[in-house]
Amino acid sequence: MILLEALPFLLVLHVLLSWALPVPLGHPEDKNAEIVQNYLENFYQLPSHRYRSAGRNDTSMFVEKLKEMQRFFGLSVTGKPNAETLEMMEKPRCGVPDVGEFMLIPGNPRWKHTDLTYRIINYTPQLSTSDVESAVERAFGVWSAVSPLTFTRIAQGEADINIAFAQGDHGDNSPFDGPNGILAHAFQPGQGIGGDAHFDAEETWTKTSRNYNLFIVAAHEFGHSLGLAHSSDPGALMYPNYIFREPSTFSLPQDDINGIQAIYGSSNRPIQPTGATTPTACDPRLTFDAATTFRGEILFFTDKYFWRRHPWLRRVELNFISLFWPSLPNGIQAAYEDFDRDLVFLFKGRQYWALNGYEIQRGYPRDISNYGFPSTVQAIDAAVSYRRKTYFFVNSQFWRYDNERRLMEPGYPKSISRSFPGIGNKVDAVFQQDYFFLFFSGPIYYAFDLSTQRVTMISRSNRWLNCR
Repeated sequence: MILLEALPFLLVLHVLLSWALPVPLGHPEDKNAEIVQNYLENFYQLPSHRYRSAGRNDTSMFVEKLKEMQRFFGLSVTGKPNAETLEMMEKPRCGVPDVGEFMLIPGNPRWKHTDLTYRIINYTPQLSTSDVESAVERAFGVWSAVSPLTFTRIAQGEADINIAFAQGDHGDNSPFDGPNGILAHAFQPGQGIGGDAHFDAEETWTKTSRNYNLFIVAAHEFGHSLGLAHSSDPGALMYPNYIFREPSTFSLPQDDINGIQAIYGSSNRPIQPTGATTPTACDPRLTFDAATTFRGEILFFTDKYFWRRHPWLRRVELNFISLFWPSLPNGIQAAYEDFDRDLVFLFKGRQYWALNGYEIQRGYPRDISNYGFPSTVQAIDAAVSYRRKTYFFVNSQFWRYDNERRLMEPGYPKSISRSFPGIGNKVDAVFQQDYFFLFFSGPIYYAFDLSTQRVTMISRSNRWLNCR
């Protein structure tokens, strides 16, 4: 996964048969063909090209494996290595092959005992010894909190799970590939190398949002060490691609809880822990916390996630907020785009941030008092900018801000229901398109015609996520 930046949407030539036909060195399809070939060999059990002939059966197998990969990640199932497929294949990830939803490793391997030991064989010089030990301990704690498992570190002797940093070919038939790409891998429970977790020593390991957070990667790998396969749930810890989540507030998602408890049973705690479930686009109860246009796209925020709706793409992407903006909080409450300044503003509580593209501008967050709000306003429910005016919706009222003069206009706040008849008294999110304000309240949205000053359509909010 390319962290913190959105990849441009590239037109990619189809390279379906390039692995079977000779391609001139340096040909633009050559690199893409190699990416697809290696990815399917590594993660979807496509037989190596060294052991296949370039025949029709090979082509069919290639297409089926590519479709399997596309289904796993929720992409358009075309059997062709298009732009979104190649983009997904280039994202940093775990080195363990993929399976599906919360799933157990084939054969359901598990530890016969629940009091497990682990040993850190060596350390990365990029972090202090105590930082590595703390990250590993907390990563095991993610799993012990929701199951009967316990983990004890030992300094010498034979441990159930050995943890090591290695590079390149390190003797386990699963070589690392240098910076980015494959970050780490772990082996299923068992004797010898079983349960062991290896981390690529050539990665930049950190305890922050920069590069690759050791705690996040370790927690994922230890899931494999305990018997879990990859999940196709993009909100799950066991999703194969690396996604940063704030360690200090991290809690195991429900998909992962279901998986580990399917193997070892529930926690011994009197109150069973529960985790968050990933929102689904076609849930009729789905609501949005905020919405905004964004350089031709539309972003819809919900809790720690946001959807990206691109005007040229059928698929609407679900992403973590932290994937693009690690320093932003979850639960964005309002957002709007200032077209003239090419900025997007995001609000939570009394703080707000300015984005230019995918970069948070310096000097933020700032306090909403800069807009002229009184201290009685503690949060913004929704915001939208239109014709150099920004409308802020707070409870049952709205304010209007002059973008050019940089001040709140007199005579506000005003009643939402009186100024926008048919909308009601509460707005959760809003954005502007053509000559309409699109208001969202609960699971319903209202199309308000600014020229006729009336509601012209009422429908379910998730129609914007291509649900019918």
